Amino acid sequence: MIRGFFNFILFSSLYIAICAVLMTWQTNDILQLRYDTLNYYGFVFFSTICSYNFHWYLTTGSPGHSERILWGQRQRKLQLLGCAIGLLGAIWFGIPLLHHWLPVSGAVLLTFLYSAPKVPHKTFRWLSRIAVGKTIFLTFVWTYVTTVLPALIAGNTDALETLYLTGHRFFLIYAICILFDYRDREQDRQQGIRSLITILPDTQLDKLYYGSIVLAAVFALLLAPSIPIFVLFSLLVPVSITAMIKRYAQTHNSDYVYYFFLDGLMMLSALIHLLWVSAGGI
Repeated sequence: MIRGFFNFILFSSLYIAICAVLMTWQTNDILQLRYDTLNYYGFVFFSTICSYNFHWYLTTGSPGHSERILWGQRQRKLQLLGCAIGLLGAIWFGIPLLHHWLPVSGAVLLTFLYSAPKVPHKTFRWLSRIAVGKTIFLTFVWTYVTTVLPALIAGNTDALETLYLTGHRFFLIYAICILFDYRDREQDRQQGIRSLITILPDTQLDKLYYGSIVLAAVFALLLAPSIPIFVLFSLLVPVSITAMIKRYAQTHNSDYVYYFFLDGLMMLSALIHLLWVSAGGI
């Protein structure tokens, strides 16, 4: 029963939606953004539920040792229901944000385009042939929705602080995405999906991976003059962990390692930050 509940939280995309909301909250707190945050949190949460259930509903292939694909094959109707509920929730919470329709529409379009190559129609399938920046694209979507878009909606933000936080988020998420795509590299090659991960040799991938981690740390340190020391510490914790887990991730293909632990690294900083604020930190 406990495992079934855990799988539901993880594979129904509730977990990743919570990650997205926490990351957005941290952006708001670090940059001191003032806007309609509650509606935006709702929009991010339900949009993530919709897009991930849509993505996984379209994901086919041999289940092998993939708990997520096995779960999805048993829960097809639940995935469709999640997609529908996510869409309705995103519309409900997105309506109050319509006066920011242009940047919000950009997020919706980018999110759809990531899953579009999986749509069983030649109009979309050709995208997989040209998507050399597959990993960069997904990283940009996550960074845009959780960091850039809140700043655009709020307006009047410190440009340098926004740039530094965006850089930190982008390169941390990019390093994590490299691990995901490395695991799926052979499958992507067979399906004709092109990315830097499928093209570059391992030695070059190592440089790309560790270079991204170094840049994530540098951008976090550039924020040091404007944020409390504990917040800086929270930003560096997932960077340090990501720097140490490459070999482990490449030798352990469990979906729990990837969709719980690695996805959780994206929100780890925000979780530490939130606990610090809840304990009375300022």
